[in-house]
Amino acid sequence: MIKIAPSILAADFANLERDIALVRTADYLHVDVMDGLFVPNISIGLPVVQSIRRVTDLPLDVHLMIDRPVRYVERFCQAGADIVTVHVEADSAENTDRALDIISAQGKRAGVVLKPGTPAEAALPFLDKCSMVLVMTVEPGFGGQKFMEDMMPKLRQLRAWIDGRGLDCELEVDGGVDPVTCHTVIANGANVLVAGSAVYKAQDIPARIKELRG
Repeated sequence: MIKIAPSILAADFANLERDIALVRTADYLHVDVMDGLFVPNISIGLPVVQSIRRVTDLPLDVHLMIDRPVRYVERFCQAGADIVTVHVEADSAENTDRALDIISAQGKRAGVVLKPGTPAEAALPFLDKCSMVLVMTVEPGFGGQKFMEDMMPKLRQLRAWIDGRGLDCELEVDGGVDPVTCHTVIANGANVLVAGSAVYKAQDIPARIKELRG
């Protein structure tokens, strides 16, 4: 089953509760947390995640684009995240491993994220601890970027490793997903699609979510 995770980065933050309700037919709600250090932008933090948790039953898919996420993963779990993903580039392998353990110990789903320039092999040391691997198909930090089709070999490789090991691990794609590129990422092994502008700029949001499922 293909799952859709609308990104609130594309929502109207002055009417966030309303815009979260508009995507209630989706599977997850994707929450991008940026610190201005790991990526050159600042978005939202713990208080917003806590507020979102109170107004939706959708699982919160929290993508931490922050430096040394091991410092904060427990607090994001406690704030209401259901899935917490951390970038392998944001810390040492030891601390990334520890972050995944902390998330799992909180009863939440843990995962790693790969930037476009990071090879698929970077996920291998952590794969057995992951419930999700997120492949960025744009550079993290800003919405509305063009889809990078050259990331598809990375997706295929990760799908082969996940299936080969028989892992219960979802393969997520974030960046430039729309009614055209959704078919490409699904064909290359993704089963969770993050979409921001493609969802929130649609005239009929439930129809767009259905369309993105391929």
